[in-house]
Amino acid sequence: MDATTGARLQPTRDLAALTGDLCNALLTPRDRESMRRLLLDLCTPAEIRTLAERLHVARLLDGSDLSYREIHEATGVSTTTIVRVGRFLRQEQNQGYRSVIDALGTGDAR
Repeated sequence: MDATTGARLQPTRDLAALTGDLCNALLTPRDRESMRRLLLDLCTPAEIRTLAERLHVARLLDGSDLSYREIHEATGVSTTTIVRVGRFLRQEQNQGYRSVIDALGTGDAR
């Protein structure tokens, strides 16, 4: 049974439904340790690293004067990824990075 609707859960390939379920799942952990455990179950170590690196790059692009090359040299993240993160941070309509960066504040990006 689906806890939110009381209906039996059915298999689907619908990306909107799958994404909605994922968003709901990511909203359930109430602390860092619970989120860490969910991510460890949900993602491979490489996927977690990739997500963490992208957020770190977004924070560096927003909160430092480092060039893309300097960020690449300091983090090892590809310049292609850095450019993509920069585009989503500054130009794309989603504003997901912006929302998270604003919510986290200027804390230490190490």
